Amino acid sequence: MKVAERNWMQIEDQLGREDRAVLPLGSVEQHAYLSLAVDAILSERVASEAAEPLGVPVFPALPYGITPSFRAYPGTLSLRVATYLRVITDLLDGLREQGFRRILVVNGHGGNTPAQSLAAEWMGDHPEVQVLFHNWWNASKTWSKVLSVDPLASHASWMENFPWTRLAGVEMPDLVKPATDTARMRAQAPRQVRALLGDGNYGGRYQRSDQEMLAIWQVAVEETRELLQGGWA
Repeated sequence: MKVAERNWMQIEDQLGREDRAVLPLGSVEQHAYLSLAVDAILSERVASEAAEPLGVPVFPALPYGITPSFRAYPGTLSLRVATYLRVITDLLDGLREQGFRRILVVNGHGGNTPAQSLAAEWMGDHPEVQVLFHNWWNASKTWSKVLSVDPLASHASWMENFPWTRLAGVEMPDLVKPATDTARMRAQAPRQVRALLGDGNYGGRYQRSDQEMLAIWQVAVEETRELLQGGWA
């Protein structure tokens, strides 16, 4: 149930029956030949498809995240860690004030993981609220499915190339890019990162079949739904 497709009166009515909510987190950053908004698109979509049969409200994805290493790529916008954590705190405070008591945070960007530590800290101050933090793409079942298809899977590679993250008229290279030395990359400034990565893919194929991708997606949706149904204390 997408909050963007409801009005406040419908959400108030829903709160009388449902104390769960989903908050997707994304990022606007380079993804090679894919959309700059891949992380926000995927987190909100997997959350919405998982929650739809349950009638749980899904808020629009927070589009901006923490991605300082990609600042040399035009279109990438990064929040400072302190700013990001203040935003997450305000959102959690708002959900609590509204009456939500079980909050699933569906994260689509690895750089946002400081929010996971914040959520644990925040729960310590608000023990009546449970917050689950879910990195949907590397959750156990989903990541196992990814590896079963192709173990060379990485940022901006085939594993993020779904029909809804591709751009019309943009063709993918038909090659396998060598894996990037990510340890070396993390020790460099943004312009050096761009020089090292080139188009932005960390390594691997740029695209695989839709059949393979939709099979992975189904696992991701089901794993997220299982958490939303039974992951609470």
